[in-house]
Amino acid sequence: MRQKIITKIAAYFFRGLLFVAPIAFTILVIQAVFTWLDGLLPVNIPGLGILILASAIIGVGYLGSTYFMKPFFELFEQFITKVPLLSLIYNSIKDLIGAFVGDKKKFNQPVMVQFDEAGKIFKPGFITQSELEKVKMQGFCSVYMPHSYNFSGNILVVKNELVHEWNVNSTNAMKFIVSGGVSGIDDM
Repeated sequence: MRQKIITKIAAYFFRGLLFVAPIAFTILVIQAVFTWLDGLLPVNIPGLGILILASAIIGVGYLGSTYFMKPFFELFEQFITKVPLLSLIYNSIKDLIGAFVGDKKKFNQPVMVQFDEAGKIFKPGFITQSELEKVKMQGFCSVYMPHSYNFSGNILVVKNELVHEWNVNSTNAMKFIVSGGVSGIDDM
């Protein structure tokens, strides 16, 4: 009887933990990001730093879109690309952000890469370059393979015949991969 009660309490505890832990960690991450962003500007009113930062980003985006200011932004970008270390950092960050937002999104073609001759082992990823002729690798493509539960991944150069189209929404494919196959599958 006593053992049964302890088992039930443990089961309720773990069921509650399964519900509470994701909510708590989500709140902690949002709070940490909010605090970090708000602390970038030395303003003593909570939230005002983020409001000023968001307004400034929107303003820069608007100015960069206007006919008058566009040449100045392009000139600034040309200057940055001529400075060796600054160019590497700037272009890497710009390309990474551009892969997720903007006109040149890169992670929009989910694929499955075959890893064995029998066709029994596949790994999901996203084509980032469909042709690699510029680097003298005809018949190859580059596939980004995100790691599960992490914000990193590998880029593989794969023969085209080993890459199979995966007819799913790219957002759900990313959810599926990053979650280790736990989520996103219901929406596919």
